[in-house]
Amino acid sequence: MKRTIKEVIVAEGRDDEIAIKKAVDAEIITTCGFAFGKKLINLLKDIEKKRGIIIFTDSDYMGSQIRKRIADEIPSAKHAYLSQNVSTKHGDIGVENASPEEILKALKAARATKIEVVSEYTMSDLIENRLINSEDASARREKLSEILKIGYGNGKKTLHKLNSFGITRDEFEEAMKEVNSHR
Repeated sequence: MKRTIKEVIVAEGRDDEIAIKKAVDAEIITTCGFAFGKKLINLLKDIEKKRGIIIFTDSDYMGSQIRKRIADEIPSAKHAYLSQNVSTKHGDIGVENASPEEILKALKAARATKIEVVSEYTMSDLIENRLINSEDASARREKLSEILKIGYGNGKKTLHKLNSFGITRDEFEEAMKEVNSHR
């Protein structure tokens, strides 16, 4: 039996919708790419008030632009992320390429950004954990973002996500243990 997701999932296209429906029982609205307008945003705002939404776009440039545009209008929306490792097939990056198990994991880990960002983490945390200013920093950030399901970013973006998604110190330390074990 598939897990039911109460929030409405916002995906990019029909292929994403098909893949998500193989993983979970949920209502899905597609943006049909980047060309959506105010009508869709207003619909999503209404849905967010009643049921909540989860933004679940591809982990490529266009997906991040769609995510940002919706999140700017609906800051209380939850975010689900897939790493490029699990969502790439034949050079194509997309939700539609991920297995139902990976899609379910990403949706279960969906988080809302906090309206008031608390600066739990600083650049010092990133330096101490070799997430910036080290030869393998990019690979370590990629692994961390995969474990925490927060989407990959450069150092500044990773710091922002750690703080805005309310990642606890315990979650961070557990994830870093796993990052360190993948040498």
